[in-house]
Amino acid sequence: MSGEGAAVLSGAADSAASADRPAEATAEAAPEATAPGVPLEIEILTLFPGMFAGALAESIPGRVQSRGLAAVRIHDLRQWGLGRHKTVDDYTYGGGAGMVLRPEVVAGALAALRRPDSTVILPDPGGEVFAQPRAHDLATRRHLIILCPRYEGVDERIRSMVDLELSIGDYVLSGGEIPAMVVIDTILRLLPGAIDAESTMEESFTAGLLEYPQYTRPPEFNGVTVPPVLTSGHHEAVRKWRLKEALRRTWRRRPELLEGRQLSSEEGKLLAELKLEDDEGTETPGRV
Repeated sequence: MSGEGAAVLSGAADSAASADRPAEATAEAAPEATAPGVPLEIEILTLFPGMFAGALAESIPGRVQSRGLAAVRIHDLRQWGLGRHKTVDDYTYGGGAGMVLRPEVVAGALAALRRPDSTVILPDPGGEVFAQPRAHDLATRRHLIILCPRYEGVDERIRSMVDLELSIGDYVLSGGEIPAMVVIDTILRLLPGAIDAESTMEESFTAGLLEYPQYTRPPEFNGVTVPPVLTSGHHEAVRKWRLKEALRRTWRRRPELLEGRQLSSEEGKLLAELKLEDDEGTETPGRV
């Protein structure tokens, strides 16, 4: 299933969920049985396989794979290239600068890799903005295939071959490799057993808010002290302080995250308090 020329960062894999398109639209290639014991398989289609080796072998992505929680395979798209020179792109009809990825190349790669349980992802500026809820969704899938475009993008007919288009922001990159790394890193750390479950529960965006300020030793640095509540040992006071500071940071830096959010009675009260504090110029001691 992984095909010749695939760089394997981990063993085979297995997991749960369905794609965004109907099953009959993704069942063109003969499926291969999912290997037992590995929740998630990720296939990367790229013209620059070397870009992924370091990024996915270190830190959390590397540990996730070494523990058998996921398998990531890197495929050189040129192995499905056309003719003696393995051509993968061509000039655009109608003229214009740059080269466009040819549909036959992508169709060949997907015919070799796609299964009924696959979700094919295309990083693209016009796609859905990648956010934490989508990351949680993709972390439950069985088999992800990420197609990394290059140059001027892809032939429009390729879009009908994918299940999901994702954008990581409004700026221009050289290709889809870096967005693919962002998506993969975000997904892998959500897999059960990847990191401490409490860490993922309290991170930014998990509850729709930015994360509260964090402190470690020393208790005082350059005249700034750790807020006394954090060393008080009073768990309920610490929880309330963290919620209030998460609301404050979100309100100041990303107020759009609060638009349309249904605040709990506690959140509403805390948000009103912090707005009053800011209006009066008073803040929590030691807060950043």
